[in-house]
Amino acid sequence: MTSLPLRIKDAMSQQHSAAPAPHTAVATVAPRGDWWRDAVIYQVYPRSFADSNGDGMGDLEGVRSRLPYLRDLGVDAVWLSPFYASPQADAGYDVADYRAVDPMFGSLLDADALIRDAHGLGLRIIVDLVPNHSSDQHEWFKRAVAEGPGSPLRERYHFRPGKGAHGELPPNDWESIFGGPAWTRVTEPDGTPGEWYLHLFAPEQPDFNWDHPAVGDEFRSILRFWLDMGVDGFRIDVAHGLVKAPGLPDLGAHDQLKLLGNDVMPFFDQEGVHEIYRQWRTVLDEYAAKEGPEGPSSEGRWWETGGRIFVAEAWTPTIERTAHYVRPDELHQAFNFQYLSTAWDAAELREVIDRTLEAMRPVGAPATWVLSNHDVTRHATRFANPPGLGTQIRLAGDRELGLRRARAASLLMLALPGSAYVYQGEELGLPDVVDLPDEVRQDPAYFRGAGQDGFRDGCRVPIPWTREGSSYGFGSGGSWLPQPAGWAELSVEAQTGRAGSTLELYRAALRVRREQPDLGAGDGVEWLTAPAGVLAFRRGEFVCVANTTGEAVTTPAYGRLLLASGEVAETGGEAKVPADTTVWWSTAR
Repeated sequence: MTSLPLRIKDAMSQQHSAAPAPHTAVATVAPRGDWWRDAVIYQVYPRSFADSNGDGMGDLEGVRSRLPYLRDLGVDAVWLSPFYASPQADAGYDVADYRAVDPMFGSLLDADALIRDAHGLGLRIIVDLVPNHSSDQHEWFKRAVAEGPGSPLRERYHFRPGKGAHGELPPNDWESIFGGPAWTRVTEPDGTPGEWYLHLFAPEQPDFNWDHPAVGDEFRSILRFWLDMGVDGFRIDVAHGLVKAPGLPDLGAHDQLKLLGNDVMPFFDQEGVHEIYRQWRTVLDEYAAKEGPEGPSSEGRWWETGGRIFVAEAWTPTIERTAHYVRPDELHQAFNFQYLSTAWDAAELREVIDRTLEAMRPVGAPATWVLSNHDVTRHATRFANPPGLGTQIRLAGDRELGLRRARAASLLMLALPGSAYVYQGEELGLPDVVDLPDEVRQDPAYFRGAGQDGFRDGCRVPIPWTREGSSYGFGSGGSWLPQPAGWAELSVEAQTGRAGSTLELYRAALRVRREQPDLGAGDGVEWLTAPAGVLAFRRGEFVCVANTTGEAVTTPAYGRLLLASGEVAETGGEAKVPADTTVWWSTAR
């Protein structure tokens, strides 16, 4: 990996030495330019992936021990949710120190070892970056409160006097995404009620003021710190939220959460965010210039081929606005939340696919496709319920139906041009855990009224690796959220080598995706005539057919059957495609 700078070596020298890797690291992929245009990227939620020390919480060494599984699954890169030093008020999205690993997850040595082992196995590493807000335990914020009104550090956040005769009312009417007002009043050093500070999320997550130059300087330094550690990119949390409208004007509406995603808000998707990302892009371009277009292959650093990347978590009103974030001089990818939110319906899916490809084509960015992540109900449960319930669902629904649709949706996603994201456990067909007891829940939104539903814990339950054990192989000391008894047969052990299992379906799909020259990168599809409720498209000598209806349909047998999410019967040049099933064909002779 890149030589570590002195500041990292000093930090690492104070911690224990990393244990030897439990496996032999051998690169398994060849270098290629712009790897991110067709990459399949696997999201690891570290606290729920693998626990190496038996404390019930996943950690970096646990992730490191399972890297061979991800290599064998066939993904290109691993995105790690936050593992920085944090009080964990919002599962690590409240960062106290952006250059340190929280002891819960390990140390900087563990992060270094994970990155090195991943590269040895042919995997790239993308880390989460949280630039919209810090923890209230961040040194800047603690000093800002302790120094009182007039502290220069208060200018790095949004501190304001309150309204009302005695400043007892919030500075404006903004509501927190997690519920309640977006402002909290501090107690000043003399013990009196004082100024208010802005937090679009939990009170423990004060928003940075990106108009202050010190904030931008600090984050460019943080980027360089992790780039020098060898990471291959950054997923940018709340990428649409850094800049607020001048003067922080009242929104003048109640139930503000209902407006999110439907309109440009004074605190989201402001034009000023794009200048920040242009500055950040110059940092990545500096590294690319040093590495060269094909990477310094003479030193064997294949992972530097194609450069480092930014991925935006940008919730915008339209796909067209999302495309603004991936213009050539800004970010590389942006999550396609419109696709994630689309029902299992052929007409709706075709519309969002067409709009996505049309929006990305002018800016030269790849489309991205995603079905699940750590903030939304897993698609095996979403598709088990009637459409229109949103992305946080507390109902189990029809489990068999949900799994059948989830498998079909995954094959459809992996057939589309561009990059795809897989959330840990979806390759096992895991559903959400919808019956967690209230006393074990940790989602901060669950404890605040009138906010998000607060049921994100259901998609964060640790994943099962084995049929037996206190946590199905997650770790030796149980798990921080309880796992359902039925997960033994959903485990990696139970599904490995079992014909027709969801895990083997994913492995086969990712293998075919690598082998088929017409899959992966691209910016368009050729739609084919198909029965109502069926999507059919061609990409070169590849054809995908997705039946979203509840009944079997007859379609042409387009050639050689490559893969299907259900049993397909072929007779006389025709194929009977079961309900909620996706089929891949090769037309090559």
